[in-house]
This record gives sequence, C-alpha cells and structure tokens, in this order.
Amino acid sequence: MGKFLGRVFAVLVGLFLFTILFIVIGLSIVGSSGETESIEIKENTVLKLDLNRPIYEKSYDNPFGNLPISSSRANGYGLVNIRTVLENAAKNEKIKAIYLKINIAHTDYGSLQELRGDLLAFKKSGKKIYAFSEYFSEGAYYLASVADKLYLPNTGYLEFNGLSYNVTFFKGTLDKLDIKAEIFKAGNYKSAVEPFFLEEMSAANKEQSLSFITSLYSKIISDIAISRKVDEAKLKHISDSMLVHNAYDAKRYGLVDDLLYRDQVEEVIKNDLKVERLNVVGFDKYEKSLPEEDKIKGSKVAVIIASGEIVMGRGKDDEIGANKVVEQLKKAREDADVKSIVLRINSPGGSSLASDLIWREIVITKQKKPVVASMSDLAASGGYYMAMPCNYIFAQSNTITGSIGVFGMWFNVKKFFNNKLGITTDGVKTGVFSDLGSPSRELTDFERKVIQAEVDSTYKDFVTKAAVGRKKTIEEIEKVASGRVWTGSQAMEKGLIDKLGGLSDAIKYAAQLANIKEYSVAYIPDSDGFIKDLIKSFSDEGENEVEEKMKKDLGELYPYFVYLQKIKSREGMQARMLDITIK
Repeated sequence: MGKFLGRVFAVLVGLFLFTILFIVIGLSIVGSSGETESIEIKENTVLKLDLNRPIYEKSYDNPFGNLPISSSRANGYGLVNIRTVLENAAKNEKIKAIYLKINIAHTDYGSLQELRGDLLAFKKSGKKIYAFSEYFSEGAYYLASVADKLYLPNTGYLEFNGLSYNVTFFKGTLDKLDIKAEIFKAGNYKSAVEPFFLEEMSAANKEQSLSFITSLYSKIISDIAISRKVDEAKLKHISDSMLVHNAYDAKRYGLVDDLLYRDQVEEVIKNDLKVERLNVVGFDKYEKSLPEEDKIKGSKVAVIIASGEIVMGRGKDDEIGANKVVEQLKKAREDADVKSIVLRINSPGGSSLASDLIWREIVITKQKKPVVASMSDLAASGGYYMAMPCNYIFAQSNTITGSIGVFGMWFNVKKFFNNKLGITTDGVKTGVFSDLGSPSRELTDFERKVIQAEVDSTYKDFVTKAAVGRKKTIEEIEKVASGRVWTGSQAMEKGLIDKLGGLSDAIKYAAQLANIKEYSVAYIPDSDGFIKDLIKSFSDEGENEVEEKMKKDLGELYPYFVYLQKIKSREGMQARMLDITIK
C-alpha cells in the first residue's frame, strides 16, 4: 500500500511539475513568436548525414526538440524523414554533395537497403556522396559503399567477413531453476520456442536460417559489387577468406578509395567543389530549413506505420497495439479524402488474436479502398498475417518475412516455487479444468491435447486466410508455410509477396490502384502524441529507476534479463518468430 501511495504521489508531483514547465515553455514560445531566426542554407553547402543513431520508420514528433524533457525516440532518425531531406537536397542548387558518416548500423538490412535506394536516387542528380568513418561494421559498410568516394583513416578498420545468425538457448537455465516449459507449435520450422526446450538449433531451423542469411548476403555482395565496381566473385572470396584485417587491406582490395583522416577528407571535398571554406549543414538543421510541404487538397494516400511486436490493446510506442491500428484503419477508411492506404509493417509478429483483429479490419477496409502492404526489415508471422489480406504486397530483397506458423507456450513453475523458494500453493475450483494454464501445476495429457488442437486450428486458419489473400490453394501455401522464414527475394519467388520495392514504390502503386495522379501523403501518427507520452513518462518514473538499477547491477547479463522478462508476455497463443540478430 505504501508503494502504491508513493507512486500516486510521484505521479501527482510529476504532473504538477510538468504543468509548470509547460506554462513556462509556452510563454517562452509565445514571447519569441515572430522572432525566430530562419535557417539559411549557404552556397556550396555539403549536407552531413551522420547515421550513428537509431533509425525508426518515422521520426518521433516532438514540439520541444532537443530540450531535456524530450523522449529518447526523438534522438533517432526516421526513414521517411531521411527520404524527404534527400529528395529536397537533390533539387537544392545550394547543396553540392553529401558527407556520410556511419560507424555501426542501428537498424536492419531491409532499412539499410531502403536507405541505399534513397542515396542512389540522390546521386542521379549528379551530386556526389563522400563517406568517411573511423571504422565500419558490416551493415555500416553495406550502406556506405553506395558513396562515390569512401575513406578510412590508416588506423581504422572495416568488418567484411560475412553474416552470422546466433540463437541463445535457455533450457539449461530453466532446468537449473526447476521450471518446465510446456511447448505447443504448428510448423516444423517454427523456431521461436526452441530456446526453451532445446539446447541447440534443430536441423530444420539451421536449414532455414542458413538459407535466408545466404540469400541476404548474396544481395549485399551484389549491391556492393555494383557500387564499388568490384567483381562479385572477388568480393565473396575476400569475405570468405577474411582477407581484410586492417585499413591497408581494405584499400588494397578496393573496398575503400583512400586512407585519410577526417580533416584530409574535408580537404578533398573542398578541392572537388573548388571552394576555400567548406560549408557543412547537419541533417537536423537542414530538415528544419525545409519549407512547409504544399499539401494537395483533396486526394490522399494514407500511410499507417505498424512497427514492433503485435499486442492486444493500444500497446506502447514500440509495439503494434491492435486497438490502435484498428482505429487508424477505420479513420482512414472513413476519410473521404483518403483514396488508398499503405500499411507499413516492421514486425516479428506477436499475439495471434491481435493479429487477427487487425486482419479483419484490413479485409473490411479494402472493400472500400485499396490497401497496399510495404514490408520493412521484418514482416514475419503476425507481421505477415497483417500483410496477406492486402491488395498488393511490396518487400525489400533484404526483408525477413513468411514464418506462417503458430505456437503456444506455458511455464510450469511448481518445482521452482517449492524447491528454490519454499513457496507452496493451494486452492479450490468448481470444475476439473477451472485452473487450466495455472503455472503451479502440471498439465494433464488431456489438457495438452486440447491446447495442441487449438494451436493446430489457429495454424489452419492462418494458412487458409493466407491462401485466400494470396489467391492460392491451401496446398500451395502449405509448401511455403510450416513456420519457415524467407527473405523478400525468396518470398517473391514463392508467391508470398507481389513485388520488390520500398515504401515510395508502395505509395505510388497505392495511388495507381485508386486512379489518382495528384495526391498528398498523410502519415497517420504512430504514437499517442508527445503530451500523452510525456505524462506517461512521469507515471513510469519509478519503473525507469528500477530498470536503471537493474542495468547497473546486472551489467552484461542485463540483455538476458530483458529477454527472460519478455517470455511472460509470450505465454498463450502466438504468431511470431524468434528474435533475429544478424551480424
């Protein structure tokens, strides 16, 4: 009770402080209105694109910018925002080149491929891209290789040795804790539950994992070969033999153009532009300098961004809340100005029920106006469930998709409570199965059969709806289902998607389906708004303090703690895939 009252008091104090802060900021904004200095872009300016930040689907709208109260999401970039800036910079005569800086890619290969496409589109303007970094991770180099000139200092390094995909298994931990995982799944390749009942990858999981990372890397090698004008076979040999050990090797094998320090690179750019002084403008400043977009009145293509795990309710900012997406689809459907909709999906899946609720709303919506799916890094399992009813599906070659499968998972902690904690439980019930799913007792054989039957039924429903959505037979879908994961290029061959392309391609096609030539793009907010989020942050203050303490106490073990925390949310019926980390 004391903790509860303390938290209530903290919320009230937080809200009071927020109100005072909001009034002060509001007064300062009003007081300075009309006096804000406009941002001027000088002649012969270089746009510096520093991508050493998290990259989201769209930047978080924050009216207070870089103030200390800003959300951590405000520190990232959005793919949509980067594209807008690059498109404007390509047309702006004052912008002469891009200076690209990236050490480690804070996103996956689908987004990196999309960014590469945007940078290639910029290069069509005849302007150059210069890339420099003290070191390049594999993903960072994939993006940077699009540059006309690429530099490392002679003490720098470049990772170029292929991709790996590793899975962490918790069965040994659960055994030591006397916790038993009850696993139910449909699909031989459905690997999301393997960490809880196996100690190593199954043969089926190894087969599919090797297949999709090989497909992924083939595309990466192909893109780099074109940009660097190096033969694909040579690049593959360099990678497989790990011939690049240092910066000198990177230059020797043609992966970079020269070994220079930052100041030397800037001298090269100045010489190329024939200027004495280099005018550099950062991404944030340049974005603020852009004029307000001229919205075409009338026809719109609405883009709904669905990013994160799929959950019931509204969800958090980094989740796809079924209620929120259903509301957004309904809003777009009922807006007379919205002629078509693009559903941008970046998700490993999640709750099968939540996925189905969104599926139903898409089915209703496309009866009135076209709905086109645009897959980002991930659109797997529940993510694919959302895409399959759409009129048309776009994905990048590097997108991870498919995983048409279902699993159920419960944890029996009876022995853990009894043997490790000395806790016992007891109770009464009105029926034999009233306590079904209780973590403090074993499931009976009959109960296991009932749950497995439900998993199988959900899987059959998934496959049937996929067949209807993709206009295929159930037998055809079964051949590419069973929980198997595919890259976008593989999914294209298997008929799971319609075309390879990014978000801009999906938007153009959605407009084409609606027979509109002039239109504006309306991005439906992917959060509840800054003010609501800020208020929520005050109420979560106690939880954040606990989280920071756990980070400090656990150190390198903290990521495993977070992963184990997620296990609880994955109990019950799920249409999701294993967390993928490719490096």
